[in-house]
Amino acid sequence: MIDFTNINTLWASVLVETLFRLGLTTAIISPGSRSTPLTVAFARHQTIESIPILDERSASFFALGIAKKSHFPVALVCTSGTAGANFYPAIIEAKYSGIPLLILTADRPPELRNCHAPQTINQLNLYGNYPNWHTELLTPSIDLILLPYLRQNLIQAIKKCLFPTPGVVHLNVPFREPLAPIPQPQISHLKSHLQIEDFFSAIYPQSIINSQFSLANSLLQKWQKCQRGIIIAGRTNPLNPKEYCQSIAQLSLFLGWAVIADVLSPIRNYLELNSYLISTYDLILRNTENAQQLVPEIVIQIGELPISKNLGSWLVNGQAKHFIINESYENIDSLHGKTIHLPIAIEKLNLPKQKQKESNYLQRWCNLEIKTRQIIKQTMERIDHFFEGKISWLLSQNLPSETPIFIANSMSVRYAEFFWMPNNRKILPYVNRGANGIDGTLSTALGMAYRHQSSLLLTGDLALLHDTNGFLITKKFQGHLTIILINNEGGGIFEILPIAKFEPPFEEFFATPQNINFAQLSATYGIEYHLINCWEELTLLLNPLPTSGIRLLEIQTDRKADALWLENNLSKISK
Repeated sequence: MIDFTNINTLWASVLVETLFRLGLTTAIISPGSRSTPLTVAFARHQTIESIPILDERSASFFALGIAKKSHFPVALVCTSGTAGANFYPAIIEAKYSGIPLLILTADRPPELRNCHAPQTINQLNLYGNYPNWHTELLTPSIDLILLPYLRQNLIQAIKKCLFPTPGVVHLNVPFREPLAPIPQPQISHLKSHLQIEDFFSAIYPQSIINSQFSLANSLLQKWQKCQRGIIIAGRTNPLNPKEYCQSIAQLSLFLGWAVIADVLSPIRNYLELNSYLISTYDLILRNTENAQQLVPEIVIQIGELPISKNLGSWLVNGQAKHFIINESYENIDSLHGKTIHLPIAIEKLNLPKQKQKESNYLQRWCNLEIKTRQIIKQTMERIDHFFEGKISWLLSQNLPSETPIFIANSMSVRYAEFFWMPNNRKILPYVNRGANGIDGTLSTALGMAYRHQSSLLLTGDLALLHDTNGFLITKKFQGHLTIILINNEGGGIFEILPIAKFEPPFEEFFATPQNINFAQLSATYGIEYHLINCWEELTLLLNPLPTSGIRLLEIQTDRKADALWLENNLSKISK
């Protein structure tokens, strides 16, 4: 089934077996050299029917005819160069007919491109906007950690062929020599490290996955039997936050599982709805003993994965069965796990209103949460100087009910992840985490606040300065936005990265302090400005918020001291 002859046969046989387990039954193959690993893998597979057709144009329309009848993707395989261009007419037809096709164009590796190597053209985005999705796979590597990446991209490929509208997916597949199944002794040891059935255990045919409700109901019974499970409520922007939080709370009670609540989910701000809410997971998992004892058997992820690197590493090491509940058909599994994606909204799960008995595993999570929250409270109350992390802690307890808050990327959102305390204020968090950049921070927050309830922006100085042209809307702005500016004269996030130890060039090229007088900047745009001198002054200005205009509250902090505080104290909190 899996061919360990050389790295290309391993990669190609995993690719073919994954497609088979996803439901693929037919492959149409045109001859060529660079596609040898794919051709051999398909030809040797005992169940997939592989049909050789000389002319790629004819092969593609032949595949189109099969797919029209089966309503399931047919694989098309060709070599590098102009071979793939002959698929184009059939791809256009498949696009407009809604027919699923999976195109696998073999290619030369990156080092042989753009140097007049024979039979090499630019195959990236070869078919323009006609595919539902296209990507290039990595060149096969001896690193086993990349096989889950390959598996995940193939799952996504079949999914994109079918949902939400059937169509074409193009995978460009580069190979280095040897292309034929010539033995490479250096990979033979990998056979003992790849548990094949375990590797494929989370793959279901996409036709089954699409039966959302029947599969979800069968899984609910399986989940309910597991006492070592957790629910991860990640970043989301639900239309009805209360209904969303109630649905997760009901799932939590039904299963008897803790809910790990990302700061960018409304869950933390609807505490009364959820008895098993865990907000301090990043700190809890910094304790090695806790991390080992809390390894789950099943993880249900709702929405995006939280930003915590500790949580991500813990999930990868734990190798739990991972389910994602998310209406979108997009791939949101950045961990490349053994993941089953249920494209359904959590609000649409029909759950019995019953409460599961609390397990020892659940109680351990809840006890650690109570203890860690208390330590955070005591720690923050003792801090008199301006420490950036205390700002999020105060905001979570002092903002008016239902306040929309936009949180900038980099350190602002990370401090919020650490220290935003659960509450019943129904605060609505927003963030630009699609690409995770700092561009457009101010303008996005102004758009959020426009003709809306009085809103707040929490940002660092660089994120604000990157978008000060957003203030040009001031004269036409309707509503109110309070900006809490954490001015630490530079990029605080770089202080916690390894590059911070290299000076030069760290301060000038990474921290990049701008030394801006924000009082003068505010005056330039006619913005109300306050320099905050103590914590009491800040809390007084938070509640109530004004109803109109733009206001900037500057808090000056020391980014090096704050980074050192994190280094010295985060692990202590979890002990």
